[in-house]
Amino acid sequence: MKPKTLESRSSRRQRNAPTINDVAKYAGVSPMTVSRVINGEQIVRAATREKVEQAIAALNYSPSAAARSLAGGDETRIGLLYSNPSASYLSEFLVGSLDQASRSGVDLVVEKWDEETAVDTVVDHLVRGRIDGVILPPPLCDHQPIKDALAAANIVAVAVATGAAPADMSTVSIDDHAATLAMMRHLIGLGHRRIGFIKGHPNQSASQRRFEGYCDALAEAGITPDDALVEQGYFTYRSGLDAAERILSLPRRPSAIFASNDDMAAATVAIAHRSGLDVPGDLTVCGFDDTSLATTIWPELTTIRQPIRAMSRAAVELLVRQTKGRKGKVDDRPAHLLLDFELIRRQSDAVPH
Repeated sequence: MKPKTLESRSSRRQRNAPTINDVAKYAGVSPMTVSRVINGEQIVRAATREKVEQAIAALNYSPSAAARSLAGGDETRIGLLYSNPSASYLSEFLVGSLDQASRSGVDLVVEKWDEETAVDTVVDHLVRGRIDGVILPPPLCDHQPIKDALAAANIVAVAVATGAAPADMSTVSIDDHAATLAMMRHLIGLGHRRIGFIKGHPNQSASQRRFEGYCDALAEAGITPDDALVEQGYFTYRSGLDAAERILSLPRRPSAIFASNDDMAAATVAIAHRSGLDVPGDLTVCGFDDTSLATTIWPELTTIRQPIRAMSRAAVELLVRQTKGRKGKVDDRPAHLLLDFELIRRQSDAVPH
């Protein structure tokens, strides 16, 4: 699901314009490599750079020209500020953002932030780079110091995948509580009563919403919660290994484990295999997000599909609308978009023995 009112403006304008994905396909490289060539980064090999430049010339691809047309002569620059431990999640998010930035005719600047860098330093860098607005994927969508610093610098922002939408900032998300409830109802419907749960990082509001969904599903089914079946994770593969090992070492192990993202679910499958357990014969394992990792392990994961690319595209559209609004062209009030999720059933779940 995509916000039709936002998409219609940009899609009509750019329907026949080549996108960054078109350039990448023509050159036989990734969209990220195309972005690096466009931004003049030196880490791209000369031969690869030449292929990309030839593709750009052949397709007459010019995002900056499109940006000047879109903004009535003023180039629009938006930033993507990220700090995400999941490479598969970030990859999906980047592809969607780069593609929609091309379609919307704006320049996208990708910046990494870590806790060793002062918030003021990264915001000052964005100001010096003439950034009009910033997309905040998780976990930065819930990082209040960064949101406060951006507001103080008069930089508009869109938070993506937050479980607690602020009134003064646009957001794009799914209903994490309802998504978790849907997966739990599926597992309980298969006959599972003893279900382990690996929580997401506590610095993200979506993690709490998912845990609440888990608890509410147990209560709905009349199943008494067991604290021993719940372990803290941090959305990393490593934390999933540790959490799964603790849950599966219980004297009475669960028949299913539901992890708060695919990275931790994949780690759970690895620990199950190492322990001599068959998935899903001995243990059902389910994840969340439906990143590429869900289909690169065996068995492929049953998971909740969070439309990461569509969410990042919608965030770009919202940001473009708001930055134009600040120039007096359209309404720039914050909007809160709730996109659909989907339960994807694959080979990692089964009826318990």
